[in-house]
Amino acid sequence: MRSDSAEGKLRSSAKIAAGIDQAEGLRRLLVSNQTQVITLVSGKQGVGRTSVTLNLASALAGAGKDVLVLDENPAPHNLTDSLGLFARYDLLDVAQGKCQIRDAILQGKGYVILPASRALRALASLQASEQQSMEAALSEVSGGVDIVLVDAAMLAGHVISSSLAPGVRLLVVMDATASGITESYGLIKRLALENARLRFEVVVNKVADEKTARLVFGNMEKVARSNLAARLEYLGCIPLDEQMKRATQLARSVVEAYPAALSTQSYLALSQGVLQMTLHQDEMAGGIAQMMKNLIAQLARTAVVSC
Repeated sequence: MRSDSAEGKLRSSAKIAAGIDQAEGLRRLLVSNQTQVITLVSGKQGVGRTSVTLNLASALAGAGKDVLVLDENPAPHNLTDSLGLFARYDLLDVAQGKCQIRDAILQGKGYVILPASRALRALASLQASEQQSMEAALSEVSGGVDIVLVDAAMLAGHVISSSLAPGVRLLVVMDATASGITESYGLIKRLALENARLRFEVVVNKVADEKTARLVFGNMEKVARSNLAARLEYLGCIPLDEQMKRATQLARSVVEAYPAALSTQSYLALSQGVLQMTLHQDEMAGGIAQMMKNLIAQLARTAVVSC
């Protein structure tokens, strides 16, 4: 028969073990619920980056994820315009105190959109209080969101985005043309040298078949690994699809408009690849504050390049 002292020690040990289990469970929950920011970039215009952003958002929403799209491009060729949506307010209005963040949010099909083009270009000239308001607004709107997709803007040949910061994933959208391959590699080289980015996820858009996509990616991956020590991850390809064009004409995602389309199946596979890809521990730092600081530094560098 155990003594009271021995039983007390056993109960104490059990409580400690239970506490460790609960703490570990909470840690896993927090990690699994951490918002992932994915910036979509491209080396040239016309490869369909905005279309990929739109359809990936739709596919992720269909998978039960809460998705926010940060639309950093000006009309008429931005994501907001492609959906036929009218933005009465945007992120700049929020920063300047003209409206609340909820007033600037647009509703997509299962996801939300925040127009940010004007804010992106005005950020360097904003007062410190306005920059802080913008940071607070981005923190508020991304709270509780599973994934933030950023359709990144280009200026003077450089990617100018609020999300080129540590802890942010980069998804390069390219096509299989000679210029697409050249410009995509040039983009990866600039980001590796200027922003110290050495990990890139790649999707090949508007391609004839999977074999072609993998051949194109494989060749570029070898060159990047050899010359830049950069690591490229293949996430998939999107085929040329007539139903994609029809969906665009309807101002809808192909995932929503044509569930059985070949491109829809590719976007569903791409969304699963995105969800399965995880950041390494050394890539987890960052957050909204770091995103803002990084953007201000980018704008300053680009202003010098443009002079």
